[in-house]
Amino acid sequence: MPYATNGDVDLYYEVDGEGRDAHDVDAVVCCGEIGYGPWQWGWQHAAIAGPYRTVVPATRGTADSDAQPGPYTVGQLAADLDAVLADAGIDKCHAVGVGLGGMVALHAALHSQRIRNLALVGTSAYGGGLDPDPLWADPGDPAALESSLRATLTDDFLDTQPDLVSRVVEWRANEDADREAWEATRAAVREFDVSNRLYEITNETLVLHGREDVVCPPTKGEELAEGLPRGEFVGIEDAAHLATIEASREVNDRILDFFAEE
Repeated sequence: MPYATNGDVDLYYEVDGEGRDAHDVDAVVCCGEIGYGPWQWGWQHAAIAGPYRTVVPATRGTADSDAQPGPYTVGQLAADLDAVLADAGIDKCHAVGVGLGGMVALHAALHSQRIRNLALVGTSAYGGGLDPDPLWADPGDPAALESSLRATLTDDFLDTQPDLVSRVVEWRANEDADREAWEATRAAVREFDVSNRLYEITNETLVLHGREDVVCPPTKGEELAEGLPRGEFVGIEDAAHLATIEASREVNDRILDFFAEE
């Protein structure tokens, strides 16, 4: 299991796929939502790791990545991301981010030469006014883990996928952040704001947003895309915050088509 180090924080990450050349933008890094472990990328893994070398970091405090006393900042989490990419030997990559992960990808695009195109899902240019608290659940409480999924997925999807819900609850119990780490990361969302610097982010950016997202309303995604010089907004019908899960085929196809245009 590979680990990178940022200061005294050990960061677990997963790598799969070959790509052609890690120095020629044939790599994709997946930046996750607040509190969730790498399990959240299970719906993208096979699709993206086919044509690309795919890196999935575990945000500090999730899975086997160390936690530190908070509060965290998005800048710290972007530095963690840079440490992972350096350890994996990746000079250039595309980035996919959900929620907080999209914020980390935006910060990295502003401050790192490693980041090329961006695909952002359920992401806002700022954390003020957002309420990610419904995403939280104690990893030791299966009922809470299941109940909190209703903040991120539509009722229709959850009610028709009971076996999948059970597996997700197990994955969350093993990988999600505890309360202290979650609150430390929550602070990073609260303080994040690049709304006045979007014009500096000239990366080609695909902004995907579930039309039923109540955690980060679609208007936030539309605003983000409008503020980016090379941003494109696409609404995903019949999907909530984790469109990467319940509309995975459409999301994957759009991301792969977008990156293929490089």
